[in-house]
Amino acid sequence: MPTDGKKSAKQREELEKKVEDFKEKFKTDGDHLVHHVFPSKILELEDIYQSLHVKDAATYHTDLNIPVPDPVLFYNNDTSEPERKRKKLEHNNDDKVEDIAGTKVQILPNGPVPCNKRLAGLADQIKPYIQELIDHANIVSTRCNKRLAGLADQIKPYIQELIDHANILKMWITLLIPKIEDGNNFGVSVQEDTLGEARQVESEAASYLDQISRYYITRAKLVSKVAKYPHLDDYRQSVRELDEKEFISIRLISCELRNHYASLHDIILKNMEKIKKPKNDNAHQNLY
Repeated sequence: MPTDGKKSAKQREELEKKVEDFKEKFKTDGDHLVHHVFPSKILELEDIYQSLHVKDAATYHTDLNIPVPDPVLFYNNDTSEPERKRKKLEHNNDDKVEDIAGTKVQILPNGPVPCNKRLAGLADQIKPYIQELIDHANIVSTRCNKRLAGLADQIKPYIQELIDHANILKMWITLLIPKIEDGNNFGVSVQEDTLGEARQVESEAASYLDQISRYYITRAKLVSKVAKYPHLDDYRQSVRELDEKEFISIRLISCELRNHYASLHDIILKNMEKIKKPKNDNAHQNLY
């Protein structure tokens, strides 16, 4: 029994040490983010933002590859039915078996007449290829706007990184909050305000990812309308307007990401002393 108690105590000490190492890692990562990562991200996003000009939005169009069908022209004003159709209707009105010429067959003496199995096998073998050829011939390839997709792929890693960085900051500040005591809580309020700012940045960054995915869904619906009504130019124009809107949106996202990094970097540096040491040891001495 004493041996088991020593083992459990040793395991508890090892677990506590791992947890403390985990907390210290967050504190180290938080300092590294503020002093090294945030400044580089601000400059990178500023370069992206400056490279995207509003006047270039009209150039981010792409061909939908959906041709406008030729109009159907009617040259014959005669409303009478064609002769072939009249004959067909006459036959349909009188399709009794007695009117069909030939010998009536009640039963075959030697059983059913088999089909040519070799030819039927060849036909079954070739039919899938024919069906694939028909399907491929009917496909109209309408690709996404590759230039806008490239911009989205360029900006998405920055969004994901900002979400991770905001999460690390939240944990860093949370682990620096001291135990609850009466008085001298101004530093704690500074920590809570900074923590709230990090939460808001994380939430807004996640909404940017949802905004990009909604663009593709909306564009797909409009392109399907173009395919269904290719002769209506309004749907085609709506796709062009949506592409321009997405370009401006990506440009705005790059600006907002830069601003988030800059605001977090600024508020943390200005209040670094209060964030790291929210309760001043000399506070009681300053009262006298």
